[in-house]
Amino acid sequence: MKRKLVFALSFIYVLFMAALAIKFYVDEESFKAIVAIGGIVCGAIPLLLSLFTKLKFNLPLVISYLIFLFCSQFLGSILGWYGLGWWDIFLHFLSGALLAFTGVALYERLAHRSAGEGISPWFVFLFILSFAVFGGVLWEFYEFTSDQLFDMTLQGGGNKDTMTDLVADTAGGLVIAIWSGIRTRLKLKQK
Repeated sequence: MKRKLVFALSFIYVLFMAALAIKFYVDEESFKAIVAIGGIVCGAIPLLLSLFTKLKFNLPLVISYLIFLFCSQFLGSILGWYGLGWWDIFLHFLSGALLAFTGVALYERLAHRSAGEGISPWFVFLFILSFAVFGGVLWEFYEFTSDQLFDMTLQGGGNKDTMTDLVADTAGGLVIAIWSGIRTRLKLKQK
């Protein structure tokens, strides 16, 4: 059931972005058409992974991912919400939390059950926070590379923009890392 729902939600997002890409191409709005094409590619990732792998998805994580794409690509880039000033910071906070939840899912999938019995809550906290911050750093590498190679302006404010983004990513990751550390401590006390 989860696999079908992941497929359906991703497919709906891809169709939505494809319709926008066609509309913007016809209207000769090339920037918005390119963003919509990027939306097709990003939205297809869970779709393709569910079709061609045996990965079992954490449904709330996939839904969060698609909501994030919608907020970033449609609301932010196509409707121009990035011009609001606070929108970019909000999305970086959100992405930090989303990356941290991805780290939680990865940790729970990779950690052997018996290993988790004696794991330090501080280790879980550090792993989740590090995962979120690392994801934020990789995103800033992407922005820098795109600006340099394709003459884009993803790092609008230069160093200030980059550092603000990283602080927001870290803050979002920190909230989830604290929650994960507390949750781990409570699980250990129950045993």
